[in-house]
Amino acid sequence: MATLKEPSFRESVDLMFNRAVALLDLSPGLEEKIRVCNSTYTVRFGVRLRGQIHTFTGYRSVHSEHMEPVKGGIRYSMGVNQDEVEALAALMTYKCALVEVPYGGSKGGLCIDPRQYDEHELELITRRFAYELIKRDLINPAQNVPAPDMGTGEREMAWIADQYKRMKTTDINGNACVTGKPINAGGIQGRTEATGRGVQFALREFFRDPEGMKKAGLTGSLEGKRVIVQGLGNVGYHAARFLAEEDGVLITGIIERDGALFNPKGLDVEAVASWMRSHGGVSGYPDATHTASGAAVLEEDCDILIPAAMEGVINLDNAERIKAPLIIEAANGPITAGADEILRDKGVVIIPDMYANAGGVTVSYFEWVKNLSHIRFGRMGRRQEESRHHLIVEELERLSADKQLGWTLSPGFKDKYLRGAGELELVRSGLDDTMRTAYQAMRDIWHSRDDVHDLRTSAYIISISRVAASYRAKGL
Repeated sequence: MATLKEPSFRESVDLMFNRAVALLDLSPGLEEKIRVCNSTYTVRFGVRLRGQIHTFTGYRSVHSEHMEPVKGGIRYSMGVNQDEVEALAALMTYKCALVEVPYGGSKGGLCIDPRQYDEHELELITRRFAYELIKRDLINPAQNVPAPDMGTGEREMAWIADQYKRMKTTDINGNACVTGKPINAGGIQGRTEATGRGVQFALREFFRDPEGMKKAGLTGSLEGKRVIVQGLGNVGYHAARFLAEEDGVLITGIIERDGALFNPKGLDVEAVASWMRSHGGVSGYPDATHTASGAAVLEEDCDILIPAAMEGVINLDNAERIKAPLIIEAANGPITAGADEILRDKGVVIIPDMYANAGGVTVSYFEWVKNLSHIRFGRMGRRQEESRHHLIVEELERLSADKQLGWTLSPGFKDKYLRGAGELELVRSGLDDTMRTAYQAMRDIWHSRDDVHDLRTSAYIISISRVAASYRAKGL
């Protein structure tokens, strides 16, 4: 029997694009314009480390400039290559269009294992990479705005922003050249947790959709649902923690690079994360069963599976054995095109990556706007909001003092109602609204069109239609 060929990550993105575009009425020329990656810059630069010159290869791809600036993270990984970066840039285009963030899609990558270098060496490498991109306007607040991705974080973003400001000393909007920065370097509250928080909001909105729930064979609320998380990095950790602490799910499995933990009664996410920080992995964690073959735990019985690490972890080899009725793609491309088809045939509902992990770019957008406006969200209006609320509370307290009415204010109402929204509350509100609105747009197509059988196709239809409308408005 012939072995089925697994499509690459880039081929998977193209196949999913083709499936959606076949359901749209686009001219061949416009279809091709949306599909192709506009440009990819490859740089090879040297850095003197440990007494000798080391040469590194980096990429910055721009998929679509239907809106500018273009947006997309920079990842540090030995697996970085041009095809991967271009596929991720395409996903960024569709993701931004889906959640109505006014950016084109871009992506960057450096072929490096960051664990092999100390902090000072990583700073030298990051600054040199940034220098190579900045001098070609591939990092610029008005043209191309990177963010953290796999292997990078707020530390690297702060180095890049500082490098930009050293080179562009008169750019008053220099802080907006990159997002995901630390708070004390122009960042925004809620950015670090944003992608994981977005996964939580996405699941909450799915559980408000009775027809979607029925298709997944699920009932009730999130509380008590068994969840397996693959990858306890930034996204997986925050998603798992918020879902467990605020929605009452049971995190029954956590999969990491050195194996997996499983406990049908639920795992303490914070305790596992603390163990990983001190031991470098999940091996040896005392309150769960450890399995050396982490991939096998993907196939355990659960209600919700959250792949939150690498692309292609659910593929032709294991798709038939996946038992979860609902999968939410917290990572980029964790399900290959071949596996996607198998899972859909089995009736598994997949909440696609371009929607599920859009929390990061949404809050990045808020940070960019904050940097351009040069003012913290909530600074102008918070106290005025509290003053107006105070008038209402005083009137309610006066009325509740009237014994004839026979009612009093609920405990804690005054404190909760009086507190005006600060930056974190506004960021979470904006993210929640974004995730709700985007899901509702996908849901409407998914439930109303006989030729659309899944949320991914629905998401692509919305995204491609919006990009096409932008190009038409430009006269293309």
